[in-house]
Amino acid sequence: MPKIKTHKATGKRFTRTATKKLKQRKAGQDHFNSRDTGNATRKKRLDISTHKTLEKTIKMLTPYN
Repeated sequence: MPKIKTHKATGKRFTRTATKKLKQRKAGQDHFNSRDTGNATRKKRLDISTHKTLEKTIKMLTPYN
């Protein structure tokens, strides 16, 4: 049986922690950040955990991560 291919875009955006939780970067960090408040800029630095409804799909797209 052949290996399953990893969906590359998904593999770059999500990482799995040691306790098998999924982690992702906060959205909206590329440009137009000068108009954000200081609080919004600080919140963008943190990673967020992925929503439970997406976990099954992400695990299917990234079988070896």
